[in-house]
Amino acid sequence: MRVLLDTNILLVITPYFSAYRWVYDALKEGRFELVVSTEILAEYAEVLERQYSAIFAERTLLALDNFPTVIRVEPAFRFLLIPNDPDDNKFIDAAVIGNADYIVTNDGHFEHVSTIPFPKIDILAFDAFCSLLKQFLSE
Repeated sequence: MRVLLDTNILLVITPYFSAYRWVYDALKEGRFELVVSTEILAEYAEVLERQYSAIFAERTLLALDNFPTVIRVEPAFRFLLIPNDPDDNKFIDAAVIGNADYIVTNDGHFEHVSTIPFPKIDILAFDAFCSLLKQFLSE
C-alpha cells in the first residue's frame, strides 16, 4: 500500500508516547510506502519543529530519509485542485506523481477531491486508514 500522509497525520504518529505510534513503526518496518516531495518534507519539518522541537523535527526527517519505503517525488505539474487552501495542492501533486493509493488526512479541504474524475485520488480519514492498515498488517 502506498500512501501520502498529510502533516496533521504525521504529527500524531511520530511521538513515542502517541497511541498511534504503531503506524509510524509500521512505516519504519516497511509495511507500507510513503510518498513525499521536498515541499512536503519542508512542511513536515516546519510543523514538527513548531509543535515539538527542532531536534525532534530533524531526527524525524532524518529517519524518514533513511526508510527504504519512503518514495521521493518532485512534481513538475500543478493540478490546483484545492482552491480553498492552495498550500495543500502539494499533497495532491505528489500523490498523483507518486501513484499513491490514498492521501490520508483529516483536513476537510481534501473532501471534494475524491469526486473529481481525473486525476483519481482517494482520500482516507485517519481512522479509516488505521482500520485498513490493521487489516493489511494482519494478512
